[in-house]
Amino acid sequence: MKAIDNKELEQALILLEKEKGIEKKYLLESIETALVTAYKRNYDSSDNVKVTLDEETGETHIYAIKEVAKRVTNPILQISMKEAQKINPAVLAGETIDIEIVPKNFGRIAAQTAKQVIIQKLREAERNLTFGEFNERKGEILSGIVQKADTGVIIVDLGKLEGIMPKKEQIPSETYKVNDKIKGYVVDVVRGNKGNPQVIISRACPDFVKKLFQLEIPEIYEGLIEVKSVARDLGNKEKGANDPGSRCKVAVASADENIDPVGSCVGQKGVRIQNIINELHGEKIDVIEWNEDPSIFIASALLPAQVMAVDVNEEEKQARVIVKDDQLSLAIGKSGQNARLAARLTGWKIDIKSETQFREMLSNMENEEETEKQEKEK
Repeated sequence: MKAIDNKELEQALILLEKEKGIEKKYLLESIETALVTAYKRNYDSSDNVKVTLDEETGETHIYAIKEVAKRVTNPILQISMKEAQKINPAVLAGETIDIEIVPKNFGRIAAQTAKQVIIQKLREAERNLTFGEFNERKGEILSGIVQKADTGVIIVDLGKLEGIMPKKEQIPSETYKVNDKIKGYVVDVVRGNKGNPQVIISRACPDFVKKLFQLEIPEIYEGLIEVKSVARDLGNKEKGANDPGSRCKVAVASADENIDPVGSCVGQKGVRIQNIINELHGEKIDVIEWNEDPSIFIASALLPAQVMAVDVNEEEKQARVIVKDDQLSLAIGKSGQNARLAARLTGWKIDIKSETQFREMLSNMENEEETEKQEKEK
């Protein structure tokens, strides 16, 4: 049968195998499968067929696969023993035999089909390479240009791919405009329409802040300081004046006693931390020192409030915190933001009481105990 252009086929196979990582065997099988479909579509056939493609010559051969039967009941799928033995004298009933078919103009159809498959596989290979490249960059920060910002989802041009920033990954207080240059944290890489890779980016996740600290503070990048945990409260611009605004707490620690982890992160005159705040468009950031003692860590997490005492329940991971009366509102924070962030940062449930509230609670407990004692004595 008329051959597919062998030179073009060979070049395509080399390109796909060497440069795109697609094996010749896989590509040939894909072309052969496509040729079967093309044959059935173009010749309105329901035959059980297979196609072979010669890698060296480019020639295509199409065969009808038929069962050898003593009595033929379905001529499309069966062949008589007598006819089969004309092709292969050793064939037996119940076996299958390949009968070559030479349909008119199939050489042209085969060439077109092979070309389409090669183009398709090239596109798939490009998509897979790009997907792999960006999939390895999960956890990194990428810069891009805002392409679309007219809906809840922000589309960002990242060069080879587009980044998608869903509503939940955006900072509520920020406004994004077309052609704005922004940075985003790569949360995931997924397959979009037609298999095209898409990068999911975030500016709202705690890991975005953690990565900014790593990029901005050399001691963190070098491993001398570790970011233990990050808690963010991004507020809600729809709440208006009642919203406390975006705020973040970052717990840091260093195994080197000669390194001040908090001071290193803040920097001289606050230069280092200010660069991160600027990237986050004014988000307030509290940097505190992590401590393995939960009482000390929780007290630090509630800064700027001054804590009098912390009573912890290790089993239930709950803590009762006592503060002076004038420190209660500061400890809780506007709309409960400071207490909420401290709980997220430490991973503990925190119950904050003022000194007066605590004394009243103790007094009530003593009264209850006294009442119970008197009732027992009766």
